[in-house]
Amino acid sequence: MNYIKHLNAVFQKFYADKRLNTTHVSLYMALFQFWNLNRFREEFYIDRQEVMELSKIGSTATYHRCLKQMDSWNYLKYFPSHNPYKGSKIKLFNFGTTSEQVVNEFETSSEQALIHNTNINKQIENINKTKLPKNEFEVIDFFKKKKWPANEAKKFYNHYQGIGWKIGGKIKIEDWHATASNWILKANEFETADAVPQKKDNLRTNKNKDYGQPL
Repeated sequence: MNYIKHLNAVFQKFYADKRLNTTHVSLYMALFQFWNLNRFREEFYIDRQEVMELSKIGSTATYHRCLKQMDSWNYLKYFPSHNPYKGSKIKLFNFGTTSEQVVNEFETSSEQALIHNTNINKQIENINKTKLPKNEFEVIDFFKKKKWPANEAKKFYNHYQGIGWKIGGKIKIEDWHATASNWILKANEFETADAVPQKKDNLRTNKNKDYGQPL
């Protein structure tokens, strides 16, 4: 299976097919990734939630509609499962075959760099992880999008850069965006606390009173 030829052929079909929208393309590419993880078997099982997360489809109705449409438009075959303990089955057609190419669905050519890890959940988890920031400017840009000053971004960057991007000095940060968002939330709490006016205590006074004088 030459996946490069396959993808080139698929994108040519995408370009010519005016029925498709971005959701169809995103869904197909997510399914292609699972096909890759399953070593390009003729048919493979999928988990709806995992496919929706990878394709960034938020609606179950949209997911099923696009899947059925791509089936009817001969991009794939969809075998729905009504068993909650068993996922639906998908068959993706190979659009990259030629008369010169011998396709073996269980093998890959030497020119292809494929993922051989069969643990799909681990692969999806790695895809979703946000790497550490490349530099201080990336952090500043993130804080600006959150409408926070560059000075606060520098504080955040210098703090975690100094402790090796670890929480509590032990746990490695896997998603610095989430850590930065928590930093901003805490900074908001501190600002709110400082903005609350202190109640005036009328019983306290700086004047030295002479309690020996009559009232």
